[in-house]
Amino acid sequence: MGLPYIPPFYSQNGSVEALLNGVNYGSAQATIMNPSSQSYQSLNQQVRQVFETFQLLQLELGEESAKNFIKSSVFYLSFGKDDYIDLFLRNFSGAMFRYSGQQFAHILVNQMVHVIRNLYDANVRKIICMGILPLGCTPRTVLEWYNSTTADDDGKGCVEEINDLALEYNTMLNENIVELNAELPGAQIIFCDVYQGMMEIISNPNYYGFEEVRSACCGLGLYGAMIGCLSVEMVCNEGSSYVWWDLYNPTQAVNSLLADSAWSGHPLFSICRPIAIRDLVYS
Repeated sequence: MGLPYIPPFYSQNGSVEALLNGVNYGSAQATIMNPSSQSYQSLNQQVRQVFETFQLLQLELGEESAKNFIKSSVFYLSFGKDDYIDLFLRNFSGAMFRYSGQQFAHILVNQMVHVIRNLYDANVRKIICMGILPLGCTPRTVLEWYNSTTADDDGKGCVEEINDLALEYNTMLNENIVELNAELPGAQIIFCDVYQGMMEIISNPNYYGFEEVRSACCGLGLYGAMIGCLSVEMVCNEGSSYVWWDLYNPTQAVNSLLADSAWSGHPLFSICRPIAIRDLVYS
């Protein structure tokens, strides 16, 4: 797309020139539900920042120009992973005892749909929603669950019941996006299935240039998952041959492959639907 690196929202100087190049509301860890830790940002917090930006655009550009700019802009939403890791699987909030997997997915997806509707009402038309990756294949999950008598191996070294949680959320979010596209005039909302893309890589690692699909590149102990990535001394020698960077995150090599596929539809086919990101941007 040829865009410059976009600094975090609160580090920008607030000039309209900077805003026109894009705005980064992201944080290292973010949840759809209100987080239990101050180190996390919630979806609602980031949405408030979006509406702060809209107000500034209206003041600087005028209402009509701001409206047209917002309509032509692309909004990228990637949430859900940290809700499952920190609020459900680690059970810091007690969510695993209060909700079934389906109930938890329903809560998260309802909140995502609510936010999408609010953005649409503010003239947003182009939205990318990322699904969540196969959490049951992450090094930390494999370490914690693999020796459990209640955990089922899916044949790829992943914990099936944890992957089922991710699939439940992704399926529900995708179905709701299909309904929103049919309901909201002019809306172009796409769902990008990183779960599908990563399972293709994990199932055929050599084809995509990877050798290690279970252990983390940066970490210590079994699967590199007993202690997370704390320093450069812990990093493996050939990071590009690893699928996983640390406890829960893919390597740059995997992210690049997923990003290229989400953009163009190749080499991992149909990650994003109903269209690729490139088609959304230039539509």
